[in-house]
Amino acid sequence: MLIGEVARRSGVSTRMLRHYDALGLVRPTGRTVGGYREYSAEDVRRIFHVESLRSLGLSLKQIGRALEDPAFTPSALVGDLIRWTEDRLERDRELLERLRAVDASAPARWQDVLRIVALMQGLDSASAARRQQAVLGPRESAPVPAELLARAFLAESDPNVAGALRWALARSGGDCVAALATGARSDDPGIRRRAVSAIAETPGAPGAETLLVDALGDPDATVRRHAALALGGRGAAAAVPVLVGMVVEGAHDVDAAETLGALSRDPGCGDRILTALVDELAAPTADSATRIRLTQALVELPGTPAREVLRRLAGDDDHAVALIASALVAGPDQRCPGARG
Repeated sequence: MLIGEVARRSGVSTRMLRHYDALGLVRPTGRTVGGYREYSAEDVRRIFHVESLRSLGLSLKQIGRALEDPAFTPSALVGDLIRWTEDRLERDRELLERLRAVDASAPARWQDVLRIVALMQGLDSASAARRQQAVLGPRESAPVPAELLARAFLAESDPNVAGALRWALARSGGDCVAALATGARSDDPGIRRRAVSAIAETPGAPGAETLLVDALGDPDATVRRHAALALGGRGAAAAVPVLVGMVVEGAHDVDAAETLGALSRDPGCGDRILTALVDELAAPTADSATRIRLTQALVELPGTPAREVLRRLAGDDDHAVALIASALVAGPDQRCPGARG
């Protein structure tokens, strides 16, 4: 089979076939009387083997070694190819993110592009001071994409830089909540904490309440607490179980109790909260410290039913609980020192 026919059947150009011949990679078995290359069926099979290995990313030198050395083992080389490919994909992913960030800023001039690139380079710095300077530096015409700031914020470990990024994100003019949504669904609990904490500080933003309600079921307690305090402050009754749990656990229990008190102004929600606190008081697992926190939380609830519970607790077998309940039921101005911890 002559070189033109081989090229048509294999899809390999005649120029590449000649190159393979010059390298000794695929040499035609014979020549015609006129001196033209003549390929056998075995030669054509070797061409396909070469092309298959090229498709895996092997160099022609590596392919020649693989085909000629009987002792050659592919496992190590394939492992190297996997690592090289992963590195290349990571570089390509980073480039794609940079291009998307530039595109999201809708640059009108090349100077705008350069400003966004400079910001990205500053955010990539190993120096926290340089990262903070990049965030707080002057911004002229090119808007900073919320997605870029959110990604940097979620990955930031330095609290000062994170605060600057959160500030810049709030004034970016973009959809902050949408930019933070990916972080709220991250497998990393630290990233979820930062995302939900930032979302909690964007009251009224579209989509914020949905993400916060989802966060109430998060496996991480800190994420749940951020969401519960934010939702409770917005009057969402869905936060009640987590807020009651915070009082029981002693985690930001004063904030949780005050939020429960505000929610209790809704009569329907108030009955639910009172019942939940009373149930926890009666739980066999509730120790003295837990029952003291629950007693303190009761004073935040408006209305007679909560006062009646406090009066009963004034005769509680636990002396500390009884003492605090007595002080609390006496009136808001006569609470004993240290009754709220």
